[in-house]
Amino acid sequence: MISVVIPLYNKEKQIANTLHSVLRQTFQNFEIVVVDDGSTDNSVQEVEKVNDIRIRIVHQKNAGVSAARNKGIEEAKYDLIAFLDADDKWKAEYLETQYYLFQKYSQCSVYACGYEFSDSNGNVSGTIIRKLPFQEKDGVLTNYFEVASCSHPPIWTSAVMVKKDAIQAVGGFPVGIKSGEDLLTWARLAVLYKIAYSKHSLAVFIFDPLIFTQDQKERRPEQKDKVAIELKKIYLCHKNIKGLKSYISLWHKMRTHIFIDKHCRIKALKECLKSISWSINKKNIAFLLLLLLPFSFFKYIMNKFS
Repeated sequence: MISVVIPLYNKEKQIANTLHSVLRQTFQNFEIVVVDDGSTDNSVQEVEKVNDIRIRIVHQKNAGVSAARNKGIEEAKYDLIAFLDADDKWKAEYLETQYYLFQKYSQCSVYACGYEFSDSNGNVSGTIIRKLPFQEKDGVLTNYFEVASCSHPPIWTSAVMVKKDAIQAVGGFPVGIKSGEDLLTWARLAVLYKIAYSKHSLAVFIFDPLIFTQDQKERRPEQKDKVAIELKKIYLCHKNIKGLKSYISLWHKMRTHIFIDKHCRIKALKECLKSISWSINKKNIAFLLLLLLPFSFFKYIMNKFS
């Protein structure tokens, strides 16, 4: 049996489609734990309209997505937990494939598969995953950080299943972090547990470009970079893991881009230097040199070649 955990906050227009994508699975041995994180719209009513005894709603005051997922983990009845965000969906063979990975790779505690992006108009694009350590359709992802440093994230929240004891052992999802909480969780799992991976793209990240653009504009990096602090702690305990330094470098590069979008030149420069301190490469050096140019010219170059 698999416990499907869905954190829910104000997704009244999407949650029914998400639930039906679970109910249409070829693998039917599951429960669905919907954690209502203090929704103020009709999200809960939309869940209640879906008539299936396997759906269970848990309520909590609004505390954020990490707290909602952690509540779902706590409430889950079964030892395998599959996460699904309330505005994403699965293809019909998703849970069957994840359960197949669980059976085939008994040494693993984390099970991930490919995913794709779909906008509100149904336009679909795939992910780019490089440096997988196997040629077959599935295998053990022995170099998670190396892959994650040069690809789309090989683990994404709506395309991963974990053993309950493993996710609890790393403390679940970190509460109080607004951005990067999922990346930190996968890093904590990756240094302790083996990961089985399927190349099949069976999960769909659905996004509205207008909402996504607005969210990016409103997004503000936290002054205290808690993710970087925790990633450094991981590195100090696991210095020999291949690709971990590049992974931390990538995190700072992501923050560099955010500060650039906010026109915070000094903060962007600081983050870029932090990125270089973890991994010196031609791209990082070139990026730093560009940042030293007049800011208006830098933005022009970035927009022209992005």
